[in-house]
Amino acid sequence: MALTLASRRTTRRLAADAGLLVVAAAFVLPLAWVVLSALDPHANLRVKAPDGLTLDNFDAILTPEITFTPLLNSLILCGGATLLTVVCAALAAYPLSRFRSRFNRPFLLTILFATSLPITAIMVPVYALFVQVDLIDTMHGTVFFFAASQLPFAIWLMKNFMDGVPRELEEAAWTDGASAPQSLIRIVLPLMGPGVAVVTVFSFVMMWGNFFVPFMLLLTPDQMPASVGINDFFGNRGMVAYGQLAAFSIVYSTPVILLYVLIARRLGGGFALGGAVKG
Repeated sequence: MALTLASRRTTRRLAADAGLLVVAAAFVLPLAWVVLSALDPHANLRVKAPDGLTLDNFDAILTPEITFTPLLNSLILCGGATLLTVVCAALAAYPLSRFRSRFNRPFLLTILFATSLPITAIMVPVYALFVQVDLIDTMHGTVFFFAASQLPFAIWLMKNFMDGVPRELEEAAWTDGASAPQSLIRIVLPLMGPGVAVVTVFSFVMMWGNFFVPFMLLLTPDQMPASVGINDFFGNRGMVAYGQLAAFSIVYSTPVILLYVLIARRLGGGFALGGAVKG
């Protein structure tokens, strides 16, 4: 009986390990294709060892027209929109977290509903609105829409993280004469650093990979971000420059990886407030 039970546990463990290996392969194989194809002079859709190591694919894409200008545009758009999103989300989440009102729940449910709206369903009226207010084909107009599209979920996340900061710490600051904005900036936001980091990374990544919004709102080729520029590697009649596409994908992913590395400590940190309100 004990042997049968042990064999069942072993079988289940092996099945779980096999399932995890399949999931891991689903993530690793595309990444392996990108790395190997970027160094392959004869890259195709197969995951294979390069016919010969070369950096020609990187030399072909590292030009102002193909890479540097689109990446700069992406950094301006996504960086500006992320900053605007985080600031507005903090200002909106603070009263939702700290003050009780009968409108809090309807407002949060409305925000939750807004996060489920597909972006393609609202782009036609947004495009018409941008034409009317003369924001079409402008970087700042695209930044505003990027921030507005990410703000609902950012508010929801920020509010949940802000709920974890004890209110007693703010009350102590208020006793010393601090105002609500001062307590938000000097007490709440520093203590919920991991939450701010999560909102920042999530917002930036969602904007960085967005193709549809800048493709619709920007018309001038010199203003197109890298998420739209990647479409240039797909030629007519199914012809694709796979090696250059893979090399561009590596360069295109670098800012997101660097952002994660820079704030990885904040993501791994805890709130550590257990003893802050004792005594």
